[in-house]
Amino acid sequence: MDRSKFLPVSRADMDARGVGQLDFVYISGDAYVDHPSFGTAIISRVLEANGFTVGIIAQPDWRDPASITVLGEPKLGFLVSAGNMDSMVNHYSVSKKRRRTDAYSPGGQMGLRPDYAAVVYANLIRRTYKKVPIILGGIEASLRRLAHYDYWSDRMKRSILLDSGADLISYGMGERSIVEIAEALRSGIPVQDITFVRGTVYKTSVPPDAPDTIRLPGFDKVSTSKELYAKSFYRQYRNTDPFAAKTLVEPYPADHLFLVQNPPQKPLSTEEMDAVYALPYARTYHPDYEAAGGIPAIEEVRFSLTSCRGCFGACNFCALTFHQGRIIQTRSHESLLEEARLMTQEPDFKGYIHDVGGPTANFRQPACKKQLKHGACPNRQCLFPEPCPNMEIDHSDYVALLRKLRALPKVKKVFIRSGIRFDYLIRDKDETFFRELVKYHVSGQLKVAPEHVSDDVLRMMGKPQNSVFRRFAKRYRELNAEMHLDQYLVPYLMSSHPGSTLQDAIQLAEYLRELGYMPEQVQDFYPTPSTISTCMYYTGLDPRTMKPVYVARDPHEKAMQRALIQYRDPKNYELVTEALLKAGRRDLIGTGPKCLLRPRHGDTRFLPKSTAPTKRTDKRKGAPTSRRWDGNTFGRSSKGRK
Repeated sequence: MDRSKFLPVSRADMDARGVGQLDFVYISGDAYVDHPSFGTAIISRVLEANGFTVGIIAQPDWRDPASITVLGEPKLGFLVSAGNMDSMVNHYSVSKKRRRTDAYSPGGQMGLRPDYAAVVYANLIRRTYKKVPIILGGIEASLRRLAHYDYWSDRMKRSILLDSGADLISYGMGERSIVEIAEALRSGIPVQDITFVRGTVYKTSVPPDAPDTIRLPGFDKVSTSKELYAKSFYRQYRNTDPFAAKTLVEPYPADHLFLVQNPPQKPLSTEEMDAVYALPYARTYHPDYEAAGGIPAIEEVRFSLTSCRGCFGACNFCALTFHQGRIIQTRSHESLLEEARLMTQEPDFKGYIHDVGGPTANFRQPACKKQLKHGACPNRQCLFPEPCPNMEIDHSDYVALLRKLRALPKVKKVFIRSGIRFDYLIRDKDETFFRELVKYHVSGQLKVAPEHVSDDVLRMMGKPQNSVFRRFAKRYRELNAEMHLDQYLVPYLMSSHPGSTLQDAIQLAEYLRELGYMPEQVQDFYPTPSTISTCMYYTGLDPRTMKPVYVARDPHEKAMQRALIQYRDPKNYELVTEALLKAGRRDLIGTGPKCLLRPRHGDTRFLPKSTAPTKRTDKRKGAPTSRRWDGNTFGRSSKGRK
């Protein structure tokens, strides 16, 4: 592909554009993919559209200071992001084992970015360029913007702004804030004086004292008191709405500094969203990566459409509230249809649009009318524990959009693979979307996220009661039968979430037994920064109520909970056995219809006492022998079993 369609990645590219010095150099932990599903591309293209020049240094060698100098010193500043994922989540599984591949690197190669990438890159820059402004952005910086629990080091960490030596954090979806920052720098305002931009965090020795300011406990206190941290975290959580949030101040006495978080940026309008996605993206990875096999992550999004941002579902284990917010922002039909037409012109397009959605596919409007004037309610959720009576449930706009996409020339099928919020869908009195979803938009399997079946665990997750999912699943089966379709539900399930005991995990296993289903993949709860669930994991407290929460922290117990969800897998036999015995559920071991586990041949732990092996003497030889269990279970013959 023509290099000129991409932003500069070398001096030669700059020369070809007639650029002697760039306004900004963007350092990214991901390979350079010029597609609107990648934050680096969006922020860089937005700056370019506003008259700034930007070059990309993707995955510099953090062991070599020269690697961040290849585009020279920028006029206005460095932009630094770890990439589309937190670098620690990218590198490590929940068991803290190193992952083998990195979908955001050439050929999927692992090891091309450091741990805690944003901190490492910013420090690397600061050692070479002492005074050039450094602005952090992306998911890693956004979710670590104040004091936070770090699962990988198992300790509280300071704001990433202090550890990185950067000047500002642009948190959340940063299109507006980055332009305001850039214009302020271009006008000559020193970076330390840029304290007025919404959606930013800055450091100062003199904190603001305006009446709309909230002082959080200092780092010295939250790092030594889990109770204080839980209270501080929930205060932050209640100040994530752009209409109602206050300015937050977090003291760092040892550093003689204060971290100041300005309120979030207001949601983008539909027109602004359309403008962002209409920028001249190359829509693929940079040609320099072709020899390595390209960038695997592009395959998931290449023929997909982002129709919305934000999520008012507010699951406790999800960080979207802190990053994209709870207010839904949408693109127009015209914008999405134009992007779809561009897809159909690509030589590799086979007629299938893989997804039309976002964090939650079937959210195409704010939860209620008041949110765009007054914001989301700080003291309650829209869907949990019951849907708010003010919530407007309406799929008509989404239905109209999907119909238009299906009618495009060259389009054979339009699938929905983003999450469907089933508790929102099942309460829609108009079944048009549900019917069209089943008829047109399921690729054999519909993935949904009930996460668990124990109502106690679901309450800790911020998810609806299991009866809601059962109602949805029943209606899904009925619609498939009515339409003579053979399509399945694939439930996403999570083990070891705070609140989940072995008994809860067994309850989930029994539910799967009833379904006759064993999931191929299970997500063990992963404590990532800035979620209510991670706060529970670290503190053992529910920050919403300050009541104690049971937390499975022991890796072995977590392995048992995970194994129970896949109890049929032979490799989980010992873990499932141990879990059932520990929980006092020996009744689930055997060959009865309600049993989860069939004892293996020769495993005598589960024999009734009357048939337990006993020593006797063979009268003919006088030698001791043992009565062996022959594989028959509790008197039932195993004849004919396979």
